[in-house]
Amino acid sequence: MNTDTPSYDRRAASRVLAELAQPGLFTAPAPPPLPRRFEFTCAALRPEHDSHLTYSQRLYLERFMRPCRADQVTSATHRIAWTDSDGIPNTGHFRADGLGPVVPIAMRETVLALWHALDANAGFAERVSGLGPREHAVLTATTTDHDPRDIFRVGVEAAGRALAQHALLAGQTPYRDPAEFARGIRDSGLFAAVATRWYWELQASTYRRGMIPVDLETQPDGTVRYSAQTVATLRTMKDATIADAHTVMHRATTTEGLTVADAIAKYHEDLDLISRQYALLPAGSHPACLAAMPHQLDNGHYSILPALADRFVSVFTEIVDRCEVAEVSADLDEASADRAATAEDQVFYVPDMTCKHCVRTIGGVLESMDIRVLDIDLDSKRVVADFRSPRNRARAFEAIRDGGYNPVAEQPDAAAQAATEPSEAAV
Repeated sequence: MNTDTPSYDRRAASRVLAELAQPGLFTAPAPPPLPRRFEFTCAALRPEHDSHLTYSQRLYLERFMRPCRADQVTSATHRIAWTDSDGIPNTGHFRADGLGPVVPIAMRETVLALWHALDANAGFAERVSGLGPREHAVLTATTTDHDPRDIFRVGVEAAGRALAQHALLAGQTPYRDPAEFARGIRDSGLFAAVATRWYWELQASTYRRGMIPVDLETQPDGTVRYSAQTVATLRTMKDATIADAHTVMHRATTTEGLTVADAIAKYHEDLDLISRQYALLPAGSHPACLAAMPHQLDNGHYSILPALADRFVSVFTEIVDRCEVAEVSADLDEASADRAATAEDQVFYVPDMTCKHCVRTIGGVLESMDIRVLDIDLDSKRVVADFRSPRNRARAFEAIRDGGYNPVAEQPDAAAQAATEPSEAAV
């Protein structure tokens, strides 16, 4: 039996984060947002024949969402691409019968505003610098990201995903504008529902694909909640994911006799879509979101999630009313769309390519289109592929965006590249 198991302790890690946040991390006033205009390109999603899901959505559903059925999933109708105020390319989704493209755009600006506030918070930086070896060891053993700043940044991003993803279901709610919708999902406790009922990769991957496996029911008080079928399906999917992680780790540590660290290293690809947090979860237990755990601090109960949700919604409602969005054309030049691709056409960049799983996904998309991949460099985010024509390249970009990534023709500047979202953590 291996005795080198890291000090994996979700409650202890949650307390470390709560003590960093409790002194007011999400309560400091922020300057009012400036009015901004954002131009975006828009493309209708193309469902498969006799289905409301795209090819990418169906594949993900069949492989990673058992036993969820297609009829339990709502899909976006359109995907947009735009550049945010930090100069970072983004993609997002909306439904034509919903709240429109302003929601993902304003959500991203809210994420950036909270990230900048976090970076400017001298008290938070001081508390982080005061952490001792024990606190750092607990975070290293328990969370995917180890730096507290990165952990909180990912938590903010997850709150934004929850807001924009549930906006695909706005038609199932009594909320008729983005600000009312944001306040409604906060008051309905849906931020907490995502944190406690979903598993991490399900939220991240379905968000990137413009899909959500949820139905909402309106209550007499005007709030909404998940249907009983949704709750049961999410629970079953979560149980199946945990079982998959345990199977991989049990085989590695018993049959093969590997240490836990060596098992995670060897089977990193197998655990990529499961998450390290489930690989180390004790048998018979269920993961609790670190941000949702309550703690007794300063003679009172405190948890990060309610404070974060309140702050996120407050900033979003200020920003969304100051965002002007305008669609612009992304049409190819038909006169040159089918010419032979040049060496310059072969190179592009993916700013949000952050890990080997991203590399495999992007490479797989290209290869599925019979496009030869010549090189993918994770450090520089640079991809070289043997496109046949500008039209072939444009269609490949659309397929990559269908998987939630943001290909761009030119290398982003250093500041923008550094600001791309960190790797996915267990907040």
